[in-house]
Amino acid sequence: MPTIALVAVLLAATAHATWNLFAKKAAGSRHFVWLYSVGAVILYAPVVTWLWIVQQPHFTRLHYVALAATSVLHLGYSLALQAGYRTSDLSLVYPIARGFGPLLSFAGAVAFLGEHPTWLSALGLVLIVAGILLVAGLTREPHRAPRKGIFFGLLTGLFIAAYTVNDGWAVKVLALSPFLVDFTGNCLRVVVLSPIVWQDKDRLAHEVRTYGGPAAVVSLLGPLGYILVLFAMRIAPVSHIAPARELATLAGAYMGSRLLRERSTPSRLLGAACIVLGVVSLSFAQ
Repeated sequence: MPTIALVAVLLAATAHATWNLFAKKAAGSRHFVWLYSVGAVILYAPVVTWLWIVQQPHFTRLHYVALAATSVLHLGYSLALQAGYRTSDLSLVYPIARGFGPLLSFAGAVAFLGEHPTWLSALGLVLIVAGILLVAGLTREPHRAPRKGIFFGLLTGLFIAAYTVNDGWAVKVLALSPFLVDFTGNCLRVVVLSPIVWQDKDRLAHEVRTYGGPAAVVSLLGPLGYILVLFAMRIAPVSHIAPARELATLAGAYMGSRLLRERSTPSRLLGAACIVLGVVSLSFAQ
């Protein structure tokens, strides 16, 4: 992997884990996704406008399909992730979501693309499944496992797998700007969620005062982290980008246990480490 791509992905992993920490702090907000989406549109509109004027892109039908798909998938991702944070711990939802996405991508490659598993891919599969079981607490007391947190973690991972494939195609094959790909998703979230938000103006005013700070952090770091990943995808194989991104899994588990004072158990941290090692194994197997 080129050094510049590695640096971009490591910076993105740091940004991703950090903004997820602030998103978890705002778990009590009903309209947090709308708040940070509006902030992102305001912050990045000047950059996107300048790029549009300079590059003057010409779109085909495939470009519109890719942008529509990324917008819908990121909307689902954002809502599922925030719902998970409302119902469970950051150190539970985040590692499951980050591990399940690459696991799905691997399964799809075997099932639909005719790729053949190797011993490294089998090891990665076992490590990720074991990690998810450890993080979720299913190895200790299955009947007490937080089912809602597990469900939303898995659902978020499903959206991650889907938008990763779509957006990798958009920036590598269709040569769409990473800024435009991310900006389009934020615009759709604002449009779709605005009618719901405006029916709850009193609550919105309270949330702006209470959660304005976390929303501003997510507005800046959310797009920045993903734009860095998309730039890295342009110059390096996606299968090499994935393991470096998963370092954010350990950071997310650590932040949840230390900074948010969530229940810190050795098995949860061990599970996060297993997920990272599993994704690395899948990457080298590919």
